[in-house]
Amino acid sequence: MTEKIANKTVDENRALYGVEHVIAENCKFEGDNAESALKECGVVEAKDCRFDSSYPLWHGRVITLEDCEFTAKCRAALWYSQNIGLVNTKLHGTKALRECKNTVIRDCDIDSSEFGWSLNGVRLTDSTASGEYFLARSKNLAIRRLSFKGKYCMQYIKDAIIIDCTLNTTAALWHSKNVTLENCVIVGEYLGWYSKNLTFKNCTIIGTKPLCYCKNVKLVDCIMQDVDCAFERSEVYAVLRGKIDSILNPTKGVVKAPEVGSIIRTDPYARCKVLIDPYLLRGFRND
Repeated sequence: MTEKIANKTVDENRALYGVEHVIAENCKFEGDNAESALKECGVVEAKDCRFDSSYPLWHGRVITLEDCEFTAKCRAALWYSQNIGLVNTKLHGTKALRECKNTVIRDCDIDSSEFGWSLNGVRLTDSTASGEYFLARSKNLAIRRLSFKGKYCMQYIKDAIIIDCTLNTTAALWHSKNVTLENCVIVGEYLGWYSKNLTFKNCTIIGTKPLCYCKNVKLVDCIMQDVDCAFERSEVYAVLRGKIDSILNPTKGVVKAPEVGSIIRTDPYARCKVLIDPYLLRGFRND
């Protein structure tokens, strides 16, 4: 059964509950009793729709949304669903996406605290995002050209590649595992603590005390700007293309940099080698 609706206001609780196939265009899902409007539907296709009530899209099998808006009142919009496509859509309600599989997000504006918890399979491109605890505990991520602002970004994520992104955040990537960032700018304190197999390629890292208590963290041709007390108790392999202000008690590995403000060794287990090579300045090669 396919239900087609256009130019309507849907204001009933569970108005289309369990419908196998819903096609909605230029509709408003709103009202005091409009919760769970499209819950347990098989296939949902929506264009130019506005969601202004809670829990509209749970347990969907295929969900495609284009040019839609989830308002700040739309709490927990998409949970426990799979095969989701979001294009040019505003996701502005708290906890907008959770425990979903196979999600594509493109040209979207996300302003949602606790967005994207426990997702499996995300392709996110050309979008902006803000909020706290973004993408926590998610895995199998491919993120490109994201501009993010908020605290505690991407904690506990696994198996991710992040390219051409700007992350303005505090305590990002804590406890992450098997994550690679390329051509990114990361601004904020306490980056990447307790991570494992975290790699940065041609990235700029700005902020105090990054990459502490890590296992196998790698930096390739990176800049660490205004960075102090880096790598405490970490296993690190780094080639830096600019000055780092200070390094604190790294336990294992090698750090190469053109200049280091200070190397602090107060821990007997701080055995990482630190090598100074001025030819590593950005723009020079060390052949």
